Amino acid sequence: MAGVITASEPSWIAPFTGLSPRCFGKLVTVLRREGEDAVRRGRPWGLPLEDRVLLVAAYWRTNLTMRRLGPLFGVSKSAAGRIIDHLGPMRALQPRRRFAKDAVLIVDGTLVPTRDHTISAQSKNHRLDQPPGRHRRRHPPGRRGRPASAREPQRLQGVGEVRRQGRRRQDAHDRRRRLSGYRTRHAPHRRREGGDLPDWKQEHNKSHKQVRARVEHAFARMKTWKNLHDCRLKGDGVHHAMLGIARMHNLAIAG
Repeated sequence: MAGVITASEPSWIAPFTGLSPRCFGKLVTVLRREGEDAVRRGRPWGLPLEDRVLLVAAYWRTNLTMRRLGPLFGVSKSAAGRIIDHLGPMRALQPRRRFAKDAVLIVDGTLVPTRDHTISAQSKNHRLDQPPGRHRRRHPPGRRGRPASAREPQRLQGVGEVRRQGRRRQDAHDRRRRLSGYRTRHAPHRRREGGDLPDWKQEHNKSHKQVRARVEHAFARMKTWKNLHDCRLKGDGVHHAMLGIARMHNLAIAG
């Protein structure tokens, strides 16, 4: 169909996937090798595999509704939704199960607002109906306002959540990591009131920030995908979208 987005035109690939046509071709080849394009019973897909992969990437990149995304690829909104639900989990990055004994893993977390409140708590940081430039009053203190990691520190297992919203929250975050059994030598040193840090602690904080910045930079690049700002997917959709974006992020770095 003329006038629609298609992977046969290389100029559409880079804006929606962040990949070169060569890397995009590698991704399609891997999916085809995994059996994604095998002939199945029932009604066949209206789009070839290349266009379906591009459609899912366009949805993650722009976060358009199905009613708007479908006509751009020449399919109905229902077909676009089925393609995303079917192909999204296939593109998810498969985590490694084994690592070398001397491997150093940098673990961090980031907030992904989602509208499916059956799998996540209602966000107090983002209000869709709040005009820009204004702030609501903070939620009153109590059990509802405390993060789960503070109520159940034994479940962290060395993985802490990072919320860069002031020094008070960062101090509370470091205290939770110490209570959860996280090694204190991996946490930054804090200056006590009326005192100064020795030189060796300042050097340790500097190296800690340099290592931690790698994760923050990776999150910043992944957050250019609009779907991670207001995810409308249900169930494991946000999980698969995060892993799929991570897979294309790694492909873009590897070239």
